Amino acid sequence: MADDIDYAQERVELEIAARLQVATRFDTPSLFECQDCGEDIPPRRQAIGGVTRCFDCQNANERK
Repeated sequence: MADDIDYAQERVELEIAARLQVATRFDTPSLFECQDCGEDIPPRRQAIGGVTRCFDCQNANERK
């Protein structure tokens, strides 16, 4: 017999699964140069995956 805790746990698991489905994936390769300014993207930043801008351009883009 399920109780309130079981229902809550099921709800949490469904919520986590739904959020993971729409979460950003970093499985695409990073660019070697920033798409905005053309500067090289450092290898450490490229290792994240899916990076298309240098640090400065990404910060400026997020502030907009």
